[in-house]
Amino acid sequence: MPASTIGGINLLPEPEKREIYARLIPRELTERLRIPPSFVDEAGRPLLDLRAVSGKTDVELRLYHRAGFADPVLYGHMTDTLSGQIHILLYIVNDPDSPRFDVDIMPDGSPTKFGMAQRNLSAEQAALEAGLAPGQTRRGLRILPPAIIAFEQFVASLGNDVYFVEPLYYHVAAIFEKYGFAYQVGKKLMERIQAGFSQGGDLRARLDGATPFRRAEAAQTIRLRSWAIHDGLLGEPFTNVTMYKRVGKLAGVSTCQGCPW
Repeated sequence: MPASTIGGINLLPEPEKREIYARLIPRELTERLRIPPSFVDEAGRPLLDLRAVSGKTDVELRLYHRAGFADPVLYGHMTDTLSGQIHILLYIVNDPDSPRFDVDIMPDGSPTKFGMAQRNLSAEQAALEAGLAPGQTRRGLRILPPAIIAFEQFVASLGNDVYFVEPLYYHVAAIFEKYGFAYQVGKKLMERIQAGFSQGGDLRARLDGATPFRRAEAAQTIRLRSWAIHDGLLGEPFTNVTMYKRVGKLAGVSTCQGCPW
């Protein structure tokens, strides 16, 4: 019987595991960056780092365009829900040719957990000015549509028709809305944020320029809203938001309609 969960896939022999998890990698990504289908470079060095431990119910996937490069072009961390469905904990696609901003590490090298545990403010301000959103160390490759297609094919191959994602930032939730996701938890928070940034809203009133992340114009775009929220504008962290998508279907949810990126 085919494996239907991450925990089940992790019990398989290594070659089978790698073949199944490789389905998560969009072909557009490997073609654009000329990554061999074998995920091994000409010198025989592996480009795909897969951490799928037998007995565990999660998987980490790191794909590099070049062996020894500082950052993977694709990082994914997924786990099973209690009901055996797929939950995306983190999914990142990096443009390796773009500048790097050390928002994930402090000057002493200690991790920031993407600004959740501590913040490298100078790196964050540089990322802000360069057009990046919170949590981004590099510009993305803008291949979310094919990535979603690949992921949904993977989910469907396991016999599931729904999967879940946990957006760590406001802008990520807004992007997922655009691509057909709905809320399991957190829609009221998103609606409260929309109201707060609207004319006469309390969040708009707090954009006093006290930090580079709290400019008045932050009310008007999703990216700048996200920086202000990351800077603590809500008075609490952006947490407890879980979204889901049904394979091949669009939910049509929009809590920030009319607000450009």
